[in-house]
Amino acid sequence: MREYRTEELAEAAGIPVRTLRFYRERKLLPPPRREGRIAWYDDHHLARLRTIAALLERGHTLGGIAELTAAFENGRDVGQLGELLGIGWSEETPVRLTPEALADYFEGEVTPENLAASLALGYLATDGDEIVHVSRRLLDVSSALVREGVPLAAVLETGRRVREHADAMAALFAELISAHLADDALPRLRPLAKSVVEAELTMAMDRLLASGTESASASGHTPSS
Repeated sequence: MREYRTEELAEAAGIPVRTLRFYRERKLLPPPRREGRIAWYDDHHLARLRTIAALLERGHTLGGIAELTAAFENGRDVGQLGELLGIGWSEETPVRLTPEALADYFEGEVTPENLAASLALGYLATDGDEIVHVSRRLLDVSSALVREGVPLAAVLETGRRVREHADAMAALFAELISAHLADDALPRLRPLAKSVVEAELTMAMDRLLASGTESASASGHTPSS
């Protein structure tokens, strides 16, 4: 990893030295390595400066960036995700993102509060200068809901509640298998549990939509498409 003196880092980042010092005073940058009176920075500092520039271009304020930075640095790292979720990555595909890419996924919704909620749920973790989302499917669904106009805070709260029900359904299936089959059958029969949940959820949505149609018909209104 390359190291930079203050002037070299500022030049590489395309900012004045006084701006670099201002960012350091605002604690937007991690402290440099000291060697006597010389401050040495590295590629992580350069990546952070580029992230700050990208977030500023997207309309974030320095105060907001400082809060986001603090939330990232206080978040769980990738090594702790397995312990947090209890299952590691499972079958989900993790996604690596820069902070600015995450901001693009959820434009205007990446706040310290939402970030803290995502970290607490285990949806996000940090890995050096990158952010890791635990699931490509969850990331795509969450961002699609936000684009439709659902607040990210509401999406995250719903995700928390869905997880409680999902844990309960997983426990029911595990009890069924353990009561009638050997313990080692659970991993092998896991796809059956997924099929049951998907089928039941589909039928539940059908019943919900049918109920809404019937209610609208009874009241003389036609549901909008």
